[in-house]
Amino acid sequence: MSGKKGLDLLRTIATVMTKTNGYDRCLQQLVMVSGGDGKCMAEFKVQEEHLNRAGGLHGGFTATIVDVVTTYALMTKENAVPGVSVDIHVSYLKGARQGDEVIIDASTVRAGRNLAFLECELRHKKDNSVIAKASHTKYVGSN
Repeated sequence: MSGKKGLDLLRTIATVMTKTNGYDRCLQQLVMVSGGDGKCMAEFKVQEEHLNRAGGLHGGFTATIVDVVTTYALMTKENAVPGVSVDIHVSYLKGARQGDEVIIDASTVRAGRNLAFLECELRHKKDNSVIAKASHTKYVGSN
């Protein structure tokens, strides 16, 4: 699934997932930019609720973004299921502050019968510098 169909699917998934009183509502600021064929690109502006006590983008929020946006990327693959996380690894390379615009670029490296391997980068929109790089492994097999 590519192009407009992929982006439409991502926007629908994001809307359904964030219209909740649960934890996923913290992602309502994410805007889906493009997607399809195992990829998803989104962006958001860092808001006060995304900050840690030191005034930087919270590492836990960054990990949540990785979890969710890589799953969205996976969902654009043919016959994909969201699966469950087996491993998430995030390397924090640079900070982001309130008001910064952030691009999230996620892709499916490989989706097999049981495991899916995904990658993600968060970058500053203004200069494309990398905020965080991540890998995410999901179990997607049947019971």
